[in-house]
Amino acid sequence: QVQLVESGGGLVQAGGSLRLSCAAAGRTFSLYTLAWFRPAPGKYREFISAISRSGTITSYADSVKGRFTISRDNAKTTVYLQMNSLKPEDTAVYYCAAATRGWTSTPSTVSDYDYWGRGTQVTVSS
Repeated sequence: QVQLVESGGGLVQAGGSLRLSCAAAGRTFSLYTLAWFRPAPGKYREFISAISRSGTITSYADSVKGRFTISRDNAKTTVYLQMNSLKPEDTAVYYCAAATRGWTSTPSTVSDYDYWGRGTQVTVSS
């Protein structure tokens, strides 16, 4: 089992940047596929980005591609989401998630993720 704690959210003006962190407690961090989600109208959780166990494979939603970058440090048991060129529509609570399964062709599937953090609020003002 792994416990996830997000941090780094806050209030930023449009065009600004934030870096979210998700720290994990647990000795098997490197065995998890990790991802970031946020709520969206009509969806429980909208997929933002995911990263494979080794960090060599990543995936992004079209809405954030080119603006957000996911990374992980297995030694520090932390996954990051660097968010640049933020827009007001990026305002949301951002959740970190971990999946015990390896990388699949559909890393955006919410039900594949076994563990979730409590989220961190990101607010982008116009």
